[in-house]
Amino acid sequence: MELGSQIRKRRQALGLSQDELAQRVYATRQSVSNWENGRTCPDIKSLLLLAEVFSATLDDLVKGDIAEMKKQIDEADKAAFRRDSAIFTALFAAMLVTCIPLVMLWRWWGLAAWSVLAAVAFAWSVRVERWKKKYDIQTWREIVAFTEGQTLSEIEKAREAGKRPYQKALLAAGSGLLGAAVSLVMLWLWRRFIL
Repeated sequence: MELGSQIRKRRQALGLSQDELAQRVYATRQSVSNWENGRTCPDIKSLLLLAEVFSATLDDLVKGDIAEMKKQIDEADKAAFRRDSAIFTALFAAMLVTCIPLVMLWRWWGLAAWSVLAAVAFAWSVRVERWKKKYDIQTWREIVAFTEGQTLSEIEKAREAGKRPYQKALLAAGSGLLGAAVSLVMLWLWRRFIL
């Protein structure tokens, strides 16, 4: 990254050690070392202090690094989206598989435990939906392209946007059927094992 070499070059031009620069910007020597080696980027407060120490503007310090920083942020977002999606998938699968065994084993307590699991799965689904809304990814193809770091062409994006109303209708119908099935199973379990 250019920012790291800019920090090193300007620090050496002022005749400062990493420790001395760290003291001036209220950071650790390890942080300065990480900045200079491109392992991490300084936060905005540190950038402002660095600009002041070097008598430079922020543009002078970060020019050329903005694209790299944006790429790192995007990669972090993609990793977070993949992690949240995997957690939601595991929670949803656990919710489907544990319903009957929990109710059979612990009756009301099992139903309560399953309800907590369902609430946690719902919370994770909301997190995943926020990611999808933030990056305007709704269809399966858009999601796969996003997680692989690819972008769809304008024509492909328009095609996928055209599919959304149909997919939303199918998703609503499928969710309704799944909800009805789970409700019927829960009602059957309640009558069979609890009453």
